[in-house]
Amino acid sequence: MSPFQMKFTSIMMEMTVEEKKIIKRLDKCDFTEIHKYFVDKNEARKALPKEEKQKLKEEADRLQEEFGYCILDGHREKIGNFKTEPPGLFRGRGDHPKMGMLKKRIMPEDVIINCSRDSKIPEPPPGHKWKEVRFDNTVTWLASWTENIQNSIKYIMLNPSSKLKGEKDWQKYEVARRLKGVVDKIRFQYRFDWKSREMRKRQRAVALYFIDKLALRAGNEKEEGETADTVGCCSLRVEHIQLHHELDGQEHVVEFDFLGKDCIRYYNKVPVEKPVFKNLQLFMENKDPGDDLFDRLNTSTLNKHLQDLMDGLTAKVFRTYNASITLQEQLKALTSAEDNIAAKILSYNRANRAVAILCNHQRATPKTFEKSMQNLQTKIDAKKEQLAMAKQELKRAKADAKARKDVKSKSNVDKKKKLLAKLEEQLMKLCTQATDKEENKQVALGTSKLNYLDPRISVAWCKKFGVPVEKIYNKTQREKFAWAIDMADEEFEF
Repeated sequence: MSPFQMKFTSIMMEMTVEEKKIIKRLDKCDFTEIHKYFVDKNEARKALPKEEKQKLKEEADRLQEEFGYCILDGHREKIGNFKTEPPGLFRGRGDHPKMGMLKKRIMPEDVIINCSRDSKIPEPPPGHKWKEVRFDNTVTWLASWTENIQNSIKYIMLNPSSKLKGEKDWQKYEVARRLKGVVDKIRFQYRFDWKSREMRKRQRAVALYFIDKLALRAGNEKEEGETADTVGCCSLRVEHIQLHHELDGQEHVVEFDFLGKDCIRYYNKVPVEKPVFKNLQLFMENKDPGDDLFDRLNTSTLNKHLQDLMDGLTAKVFRTYNASITLQEQLKALTSAEDNIAAKILSYNRANRAVAILCNHQRATPKTFEKSMQNLQTKIDAKKEQLAMAKQELKRAKADAKARKDVKSKSNVDKKKKLLAKLEEQLMKLCTQATDKEENKQVALGTSKLNYLDPRISVAWCKKFGVPVEKIYNKTQREKFAWAIDMADEEFEF
């Protein structure tokens, strides 16, 4: 029985008396027709004539204009999302224990509006009223409601390109830059604590080592059965690691295997320093597989310790710092000023990939990957044929010029040389594109690029090596990082 069928009781609670008489077992229901209806509807939308598509676009633009903007400190700012999620079955990430439960429709009576006292309060739909209207200028959300599956609060926020979001982004990266000045002192301290007489200090020091070196998340306390069995550094259990005195020619190797955020598997074999290895052996003594590895540590006490080390320091600041430093170092190591634009972009993506691997930003290979690679290979093969023909034509043109010795034939040779050079560059660009696609098929570059990498590093690199910023950031991303594009010059150092 599927998780959706197992949660059928939650759906039955919403059914009418008449529906309950008809539908008693979900496994007896045939959803083929309704599935076909939505597939056909989707295909019909794709097949609409250009005029109809334009009408739909105009309607979407009208809604955006009416609901997609707010006034913040006298400035018109774009809103990030102004639509609530429709009702449906909850999917969740991975093997979520609440998968299949019914997400209810959000009604105006569920929504809290947040605006200024002197503003025009949005009108609720006819016959309805808002749950509450408040005037709180200490928060950045404009509306909120509590969803019924996990009782978490959902928000309508400003667009990432807004001034307020830009300032918060800048502050986030400045905190990470401050860590650069004290990180050596912090590392000295946690190494010293590996030999502490207090077990809690030893555990805290080893956990901090993992957060620093492996960019692990701290992990949050959760209610059992409420969310999927995902863990972070502080909530690791004995079953999540294996110790190897020697593995693959390396000493003191720790093998990690657990589900991290969003049920993404974290699997890594890492050689660690000998004191860390010995401490882990000590932490695992007389414990069952399901016992906590760090039984004297939790997220709250770790965060308090981090705050004592540096104001504003969290595990996420470590991730941001290590991600940004890694990108900067990799770009210096991989980029050559003599390379063409395509090769430089490949170097950038390789540097970005090193960060994504550090932060465990994975993705499933796209369903269209094989077809996309086949199409690319077809283009490469066609370009090789064009190149072979161009070489033959150049050879004939040279022979003709040698025989005739006139201006026209010499001009033809120059023309053929330029064509050959152009085709060689196009072929190299296609081959670089294929390499890039293959290397990144299971790595999600976007998460680290948007959330953990100081954009000023990328902007400075673009300016230094003559790469258009448009090649690194799309239009939406350029709007989000407008502050960095204006601020950073080619000499910027994180």
